[in-house]
Amino acid sequence: MPKTDPRVDAYIDKAADFARPILVEIRARVHAACPDCEETMKWSSPSFQYNGMLCGMEAFKAHCMFGFWKAELVVGGSNPHARYRYLKSVADLPGKKEMAALIHKAMALNDQGVVVTRAPREKKAPAARVPADLVAALQKSKKAKNAFEEFSPSHKREYVEWITEAKREETRQQRIQTAVKWIAEGKSRNWKYL
Repeated sequence: MPKTDPRVDAYIDKAADFARPILVEIRARVHAACPDCEETMKWSSPSFQYNGMLCGMEAFKAHCMFGFWKAELVVGGSNPHARYRYLKSVADLPGKKEMAALIHKAMALNDQGVVVTRAPREKKAPAARVPADLVAALQKSKKAKNAFEEFSPSHKREYVEWITEAKREETRQQRIQTAVKWIAEGKSRNWKYL
């Protein structure tokens, strides 16, 4: 009897219509290949454990993803995590035998106690140096100044880069005016695309 988790059932039920059959099929194949695996939720997504992390799946707006925790050793290739990253239908999954073989390979690695060391994360870029003319413009609007101070470093950097990349002084001043208006409204630089 598979060791299922009701949170995974709820996750599948909430997924988009196109995603449900993909997630159900992945779940069935993982349990068929590894009857002793246990379902859980990791990082808000369904995951399967067998002597440690084995694999996981996730549904997005337009696609699903399936991946192995030790993808470099299980799948191989130059970008092993990308192999099953954009699943739009059950037909995008590998064949049942191929998928079972990959799951068995992942199980064997876990049985052997193989550990994959992850590269350390890159250090975050330093805080953006805000140009004097933008500082002066922000000083004139208390609302914009306060909002800018609350922005994340990446949002601040987006505005600073947009303003400093202007080639003409006239363009730079127009961008500063627009930036102050958007910042006062609490909008990030790329708010139109969110």
